[in-house]
Amino acid sequence: MTPRLESDHPELDANTLDYVHFLADSPSPYHAAHLVAQRLENLGFSRQDETTAWDATPGGHVMVRGGAVMAWVVPENISDTAGFRIVGAHTDSPAFTLKPSPQTTTADGWGQIEVEVYGGMIMNSWLDRELCIAGRLILASGEEILVRTAPLARIPQLAIHLNRGVNESLHLDPQKHLHPVWTVDTPDTSLMDTIAQAAGLDNANDVVSFDLICVPSQGPVTFGADSQFVASGRQDNLSSVHPGLCALEDLARQGLPSDGDILVFSCFDHEEVGSESRTGAAGPILEDVLRRTAFALGRDEDGYARMIASSTCVSADAAHSIHPNYPEVHDPSHHPVMGRGPILKINAKQRYATNGVGMALWKRACDAAGVPTQNFVSNNASPCGTTIGPITATRLGIETVDVGVGLLSMHSAREMSHVADLLGLRKVLAAYWLGA
Repeated sequence: MTPRLESDHPELDANTLDYVHFLADSPSPYHAAHLVAQRLENLGFSRQDETTAWDATPGGHVMVRGGAVMAWVVPENISDTAGFRIVGAHTDSPAFTLKPSPQTTTADGWGQIEVEVYGGMIMNSWLDRELCIAGRLILASGEEILVRTAPLARIPQLAIHLNRGVNESLHLDPQKHLHPVWTVDTPDTSLMDTIAQAAGLDNANDVVSFDLICVPSQGPVTFGADSQFVASGRQDNLSSVHPGLCALEDLARQGLPSDGDILVFSCFDHEEVGSESRTGAAGPILEDVLRRTAFALGRDEDGYARMIASSTCVSADAAHSIHPNYPEVHDPSHHPVMGRGPILKINAKQRYATNGVGMALWKRACDAAGVPTQNFVSNNASPCGTTIGPITATRLGIETVDVGVGLLSMHSAREMSHVADLLGLRKVLAAYWLGA
């Protein structure tokens, strides 16, 4: 559905419209990674094949590995003191992943989809929502095909007549209660054939494996006064991927920088389950890009180490806006409110990587962009989540600061953001890449 936009700010409206389309076109990490790469290639970025010699010639380059995408821009001239300016984000979100044997039939004839919970989702938000299936199919030839079905399944909630205490307490057993329903009394219908046909295949005979998730079929929309809010799934963390992509596109349209640091945009997968994979922040993918780029530029090990020491990283991941109905769970002295600017995330236990140096870096970028910023600190009685920031800082030793767009309903099937924050983050990331 096209959002209703009625503000007097064409730049804001255009960014919001593009964000809504980006969300709609990115139902899985694989879709998001390929969309980022496609848009950058449309602006002249060269696609890097990891099995070929590394390309560090001046200009833009992009690489896709599974559900992760890495992009980098090499200036015309690289000085001996140049480093990397990195923006990090992640493409994955809580979802239901399909198990290897993905369909079963109950004794009463209900056809159900076998799924596993991925990430720390708010389970009840997924009930009574029509679900699509999206992700990638691997063919016998080794080819990967992206797929998204029409609305196909639903996890029906138990009627209140059969659970009178549902409004006081709802317990959901992930194994028993979270099986999507997709057919009844049609035991010969093949789920994989249905998915394969949605991908343009005749049947599933050529499909040897898959990485598929269930995602809500309801599309993103704007709502509220002047359409100031966006409602959609997967905003944690496409609310960082899209601003980073648009900021890089904005810079690419201005032309190749003559000098300065190498600009890097790193969108990882598997953040919601700990980042420990070949495409996650705890894996080698970012180091592979940085190291191979340095070596292709003629640096030796010491030269690479000097580049790392000169580098910085902005870890962009969704943040918490204060909740109007639950203000007591927030720190009483720090009340970031969505719409008042991107949020700087701080935690003494290093669940966020931000320190004083990172704070100064972030505030310089905000000042250069003319965008306000806010601080988030957890209530001392409440633990906070973590991000790719501490992982990147630990793995590579790069000075890192954690930031993000404020959300409500984080990890719900349908999250909420503010259009001004999305545009603000885009501008600040561009200012950071420009050297602020």
